Amino acid sequence: MKTTKTKGIKRTQRDYTLGFKLSIVELVEKGEFTYKQAQSHYGIQGRSTVLVWLRKHGKLDWSKSTYITDMPKSKETPAQKIKRLEREIEDLRLKDLIKDEMINIMDEEYGAGLRKKLHIRAITRTKEKQQVKLASLCRAYGITRQGYYQAIRRIGTRNKALEPVKELVMYWRQFMPRIGGKKLYLMIKPELQERGIKLGRDCFFDYLREHDFLVKPKKNYTKTTNSNHWMRKHPNLLKEYTPTAAEEVFVSDITYVKSAQGVHYLSLVTDAYSRKIMGYELSDEMKATDVVKALEMTIKQRVYKRNAIHHSDRGLQYCSEVYQNALLKEGIRPSMTDGYDCYQNALAERINGILKQEFLLYKCCNIAELKQLVEESIFIYNEIRPHLSLDMKTPNQVHKKDLALSHQVFH
Repeated sequence: MKTTKTKGIKRTQRDYTLGFKLSIVELVEKGEFTYKQAQSHYGIQGRSTVLVWLRKHGKLDWSKSTYITDMPKSKETPAQKIKRLEREIEDLRLKDLIKDEMINIMDEEYGAGLRKKLHIRAITRTKEKQQVKLASLCRAYGITRQGYYQAIRRIGTRNKALEPVKELVMYWRQFMPRIGGKKLYLMIKPELQERGIKLGRDCFFDYLREHDFLVKPKKNYTKTTNSNHWMRKHPNLLKEYTPTAAEEVFVSDITYVKSAQGVHYLSLVTDAYSRKIMGYELSDEMKATDVVKALEMTIKQRVYKRNAIHHSDRGLQYCSEVYQNALLKEGIRPSMTDGYDCYQNALAERINGILKQEFLLYKCCNIAELKQLVEESIFIYNEIRPHLSLDMKTPNQVHKKDLALSHQVFH
């Protein structure tokens, strides 16, 4: 996957990740955009690119690109129409009073400053949508036409200065659709400074909010651990131990992921120091023979000859003979939580959460498509997504840096 920014270069279907395609499909099928609006909003090249994605990945029938619905018109007498209009006028008046008080409350209690920030935009949209004369709107709001036009010029100048911001935001969002605003700001800040764009973090969040680019947190929890079994359980070796180098501690966990075919299970093994996902396996069941494949991938990717600890919950897959034999063969010491306490395996739970809340957002059609999405997501997580806990470095950067340091010490 190429992550270098290119401008003016024709893009093909392969230049867009599966996660990005699925995010666009979901937005269109929810009715937030038409496929043409989505194509324009996200700068997607090609006349029917989004329509192709909808036909391939969508849950609706997109064999026809447009849908026409004829709504029957009700018949009213003049007296009924007058009564209906009077009710609507009264309802609108009451709604206006309520909205006015809502704005007052937000300004007074939260310091939102909505009147100052949004009144010019609101007047403009009302004038265009409702075809109301500007003089009437300015008189109703208590401002002069001269003041309105001055404000429009200021907003236009500022918007022109911030045009590159959308380009930068959309570039990174195509790889990480739900990356948080704080990380996103730190990632694009050097380029903003290089272009001479003055934009503080608070104003950047205002920009994201104004353009509907803020992400909403998702909370999901399903128990995948069965610790009530007869197999041998191991003590927690991490209670007073903190890794100081890569591949000293591996943490493992299993999480569920859904597709149109049903529920699947994703096993992950992560290096606790660098936060790099070293091994993974997606399967239809939580069998020990499936889960151990993630460990085997981790062992193949190891680059250090260090004594290591493997930490997990007390799930029967990790306590199984096949899994413990794989650890024993590599000389890796097993460590487990005390009973069912997810906080004792918090890092592994956190990695699960990042993948599910930022990458694995969309229901794939089948497990083959889901495997592609998982592979892409883990690559982006390891190679592109910065971590605040890693001083805004990526897991692979920290992992490789540790390797470089070890070579220096050796030589």
